[in-house]
Amino acid sequence: MKKSFVQRIKVPHVFVLLMGVILFSSILTYLVPSGNYEREERTVNKLTRTMVVPNTFKSIEKHYSLKGALIGDEQEGKASPVSLLKFLSAIPRGLEGAADIIFFIFIVGGIFNIIQKTGTITAVIQKMLDKFANSGIVLIIIMMVCIAIGGSTIGMGEELIPLVPVFLYVSSQMGYDRIFGLALVMLAADVGFAAATTNPFTVQIAQGIAEVPIGSGIGFRLVFFACIMTATLIYVIRYGTKVKNDPSKSLLAGIEYSAKELDVERIPLRKAHLVVVLICIFIFAGILYATQTQGWWLPEMAGGFIFMGLIAAWTAGLTIDETVKAFAKGAEEMVIAALVVGFAKGIQIVLMDGQIMDTLIYGAANVLQDFPKLVAAEGMLVFQSLLNFFIPSGSGQAAATMPLMAPLSDVLGLSRQTAVFAFTCGDGFSNVIIPTSGVLMAMLGLAKIPYDRWLKFIGPLFLILMGISAIFIAIAVMIGF
Repeated sequence: MKKSFVQRIKVPHVFVLLMGVILFSSILTYLVPSGNYEREERTVNKLTRTMVVPNTFKSIEKHYSLKGALIGDEQEGKASPVSLLKFLSAIPRGLEGAADIIFFIFIVGGIFNIIQKTGTITAVIQKMLDKFANSGIVLIIIMMVCIAIGGSTIGMGEELIPLVPVFLYVSSQMGYDRIFGLALVMLAADVGFAAATTNPFTVQIAQGIAEVPIGSGIGFRLVFFACIMTATLIYVIRYGTKVKNDPSKSLLAGIEYSAKELDVERIPLRKAHLVVVLICIFIFAGILYATQTQGWWLPEMAGGFIFMGLIAAWTAGLTIDETVKAFAKGAEEMVIAALVVGFAKGIQIVLMDGQIMDTLIYGAANVLQDFPKLVAAEGMLVFQSLLNFFIPSGSGQAAATMPLMAPLSDVLGLSRQTAVFAFTCGDGFSNVIIPTSGVLMAMLGLAKIPYDRWLKFIGPLFLILMGISAIFIAIAVMIGF
């Protein structure tokens, strides 16, 4: 059978894909006018953030030269497009800039492997599969809702990367494919992250910058969470049912994959496993509480996970040697995932080098102020979604855009709460589809799912989620949310 044009397209390796985006962004620095905003440090939720100062944008003349194109030629008061040297060094600098997330991924990967070494995760999962053998959909709903709550409350994302193989195993045992298994964990987390209720990485930072009460509007957000989660569950379950009834309908049909990679030894659930579960839940609850009330960030959260791993190892009776080896193995398995985050950060690095990031933000703000408030509010959603391609960081995007979107909403007659809501939806849902999302590409790599196959699965759902978001933004504008 002759392949279609789309089928003949071969999606490159994630590193090649991200390198291509970095190159494209570097070229943009020669084409897009440069400019910048003044910035100031402000403390939001006990964390110091560097953010833009509204109404301070200034255009900057570009300096072009052969030397500048090759190794850089800085001139005071002028912007320099990204040189060949800066393009090549964007990845190392991206790794440096994303060091906190990268090392957090290594640590959490090691800790989860320690817990896996105790047999707890496998034993609990197998017990749940036995318990819900005749009602798999109930188990699916329970797992996805729990993960979504974690994303919505504390912004879980990177922490779940090490658990991808576990959910692939669950999916395999229930008769589904790897796309379904990845949806159980990654899609649930991202949907929860976007439908933020108390997410400290997005809604709390954005509310702090917009100077609206932290935690306000939670009733509206809970209704939105319920609607968006219902739509996601229906979509995922429908796909899973189709694949289970006819495996040839899987979007991964025709892609070779050894099912033996998902073979897991049968481990009976023992009392020690239940104790480890209770300890992990208790410590995780403590991390959640401290993140919400004590200003904990990635280093403190990583410390909490290290404590969790040590206590779990001691409770299960692992030796020091076994614990260290398990940690090293878990961290080792996260190398690709961690590098992907650094590559993605390199995109933002070159845009800042060429000083065009602020130009893009300034241009969007100017366009939005010329529209009626309902259209402008929807425009904020679109703008935040597009910008997430270049700034795939919730907290980073909040610091870059909310100081502008908040006063713009005043001019347009919108509430600042609506501007925050547009930001959380735009930043959050696009994470399931943009190739510059480090977490998405890392999880796709672990699951060995080609990006084009994932895109075919997630595309329709992404449009549904954005449509629901647009409806809720319209409601927010009408009720003065």
